[in-house]
Amino acid sequence: MPYHAPVAEYQFILDHVVGLDQVTATDRFADATPDVTAAILTEAGRMSQEVLSPLNRSGDQHPARLENGVLRTSPGFDQGYRAIADGGWVSISAHPDHGGMGLPMALATAVNEMMSSACLALQIIPLMTQGQIDALEHHASDALKQTYLPKLVSGEWNGTMNLTEPQAGSDVGALTTSAEPRGDGTYAITGQKIYISWGDNDFTDNVVHLVLARLPDGPPGTKGISLFLVPKLIPDEHGKPGRANDLKVVGVEHKMGLHGSPTCTMQYDGATGWLVGREHDGMRAMFTMMNNARLGVGGQGIGVAEAALQHALAYATDRKQGRTPVEGGTGAIVDHADVRRMLTTMKADIFAARAIALACAVAIDMETATGAPDWSARAAFLTPIAKAFGTDTGIEVANLGVQVHGGMGFVEETGAAQYLRDVRVTAIYEGTNGIQAMDLAARKLMDGGEAAHALIDEIEAQAEAARATLPDLAEPLWQASETLREGLDWMIAQSDLTQRFAGAVPFLRAFARVLGGHYHLAAAMAETAAGQDNGPRTRLARFYLTRLLPEHAGLLAHATAGADDLYALSPDDLAA
Repeated sequence: MPYHAPVAEYQFILDHVVGLDQVTATDRFADATPDVTAAILTEAGRMSQEVLSPLNRSGDQHPARLENGVLRTSPGFDQGYRAIADGGWVSISAHPDHGGMGLPMALATAVNEMMSSACLALQIIPLMTQGQIDALEHHASDALKQTYLPKLVSGEWNGTMNLTEPQAGSDVGALTTSAEPRGDGTYAITGQKIYISWGDNDFTDNVVHLVLARLPDGPPGTKGISLFLVPKLIPDEHGKPGRANDLKVVGVEHKMGLHGSPTCTMQYDGATGWLVGREHDGMRAMFTMMNNARLGVGGQGIGVAEAALQHALAYATDRKQGRTPVEGGTGAIVDHADVRRMLTTMKADIFAARAIALACAVAIDMETATGAPDWSARAAFLTPIAKAFGTDTGIEVANLGVQVHGGMGFVEETGAAQYLRDVRVTAIYEGTNGIQAMDLAARKLMDGGEAAHALIDEIEAQAEAARATLPDLAEPLWQASETLREGLDWMIAQSDLTQRFAGAVPFLRAFARVLGGHYHLAAAMAETAAGQDNGPRTRLARFYLTRLLPEHAGLLAHATAGADDLYALSPDDLAA
């Protein structure tokens, strides 16, 4: 079925749930007026529906391929990418100094999510470029900015991220790619990188790689890594693509999904590169790109979840099977209680994940606009939650979508399976969700839990404010926040990080569950304040708070159980 962009949903969450008005009240983002915001969302939604969505199935059935050393992309992807670039959607949050729109990350997050719903395989290319723009804006020399940013911002060139090597996956510090200084300000980059999304294409004028490599005097581990900009075609004195660099695609992975997105193995054979940032400080520069991408990948999960829900709902309202208990119903399976449970769960979790991602984006915007440490801490704390919960939601919703279809969900012709195949990798790339959880339980609690406690304080204050009008929603959320606070304090008290890491994943999930309840309550409060008692948002919030929020208690019991029982079983025990 065709994708329909839920523009009104984004507008509601931005206006009534996550506080975009705080962002637009700053000098930095004063141009993001309500009219501009509405126009951006509407036009991006139209482009996603009309141009990108028809390409989704084509990309799956006609994968990108390497042909005599030339990367051939899926039919129609060139026109789809041109619509993205010409519409300015690559550069929505890029700084105006280099041709960007300079709009809030919150708007960019919504736009990226719509493009992900329409065609995830193609959306990856602007997302990677956006992350590279962010990294170059913060860390590159003026000369590199002048040459590369206008072309990346315009979409004439695209950007990639090169971290992983065959022997160095999540352990980036084990990489062996080398960088030899040439004495003229350039470096010879040699090595192989794997899993490079959109490592090449046949429709942009140049491909710009950000490559992690080690200088000869670089110490072992991540502290010895530097970051280099390595273009496919070396710009000439006029900034135009010139001679080919000494790099090439040597393989394209055969994957479970995302067939339209070429995942490349890149070979660098003394390729010419330029240092980005300081020597041996590459991880700090690359993390700028990765944090941008982590929020974006969370949005990818949510975007696919939205498409999967729309697909499943259309099938459920059309498919007639068995007797249903709804008087006056159509006899379609949507009237069966279990199908209704699945669809409502999909809807409720999408709202929760979307609100968390947009709240994270608002925090990033406020940090950008004000430089306030509190906003910086909040953005940092919410980023792993937005990434992990957004992608977990994508996988779970797509899986439920297959189940709603029944046997037809297992048949490729319905298209339900593609959503699950495509979204599965989002919990793996840009840092696995386990790593996101470990980051939350360790690095993000190095402030003694100050940022986490501040969030819980806000949740409880909102619940208190809602007691008079929505007591049946406010009370369970308040109780859940107290249980979450106890779990947080347990985490902080563990000096042995292994004890924290054993429960890091359920801890992150529990925090997301409570945050989801917080945002559902905010939606219900806004609906009530508008004079609509027990409206659809309130009914959805009641479903979430009654049926999904209680999971937090079991998750926190798991989170605070420690690591001893995990290590009580040996690998031999597990194999027995």
